[in-house]
Amino acid sequence: MTDQATDAERDMEPEIPGKPTSASRTTLSHIMTHNDTNLLGTVHGGVIMKLVDDAAGAVAGRHSGGPAVTASMDEMAFLEPVRVGDLVHVKAQVNWTGRTSMEVGVRVLAERWNESAPATQVGSAYLVFAAVDADGKPRRVPAVVPETDRDRRRYQEAQIRRTHRLARRRAIRELRERRAAEGFED
Repeated sequence: MTDQATDAERDMEPEIPGKPTSASRTTLSHIMTHNDTNLLGTVHGGVIMKLVDDAAGAVAGRHSGGPAVTASMDEMAFLEPVRVGDLVHVKAQVNWTGRTSMEVGVRVLAERWNESAPATQVGSAYLVFAAVDADGKPRRVPAVVPETDRDRRRYQEAQIRRTHRLARRRAIRELRERRAAEGFED
């Protein structure tokens, strides 16, 4: 899916009003049970990743006003193990928007269900979602309007990550084309 459009295509599309960051920000909370554990007895990373994708998908759908699909997940960091009995809070918000895509930032916090100690950050991730129509084709999304200094910082950092994603994709494509031209089959 691409986020590129010609100037003529952009001129023909009606303007969509932007939405503030707070309009789609959400928190998903879940208590971890024995069903969520890995062989080490801590919560399986895949369980946390699913919660991250679920929360980010809800935010992307809210912001875009309809269906949005996960295009990529990057920089998933597990900072601390999550244990059975932890109450996990997955906080997500739209950091940046393009024409049809959005970067959603996610923070994962955990606290013991029966203690009053503050929650600890146990993970973070950045996901890119593409808004799609009923036929699965990309559709426009409203611009995100950062409201706080933290939101503005996240917006700027998201632009840097986007630049790196595009440069990495371009470098890989060029390498593959060069190898194919040299007769290498991958």
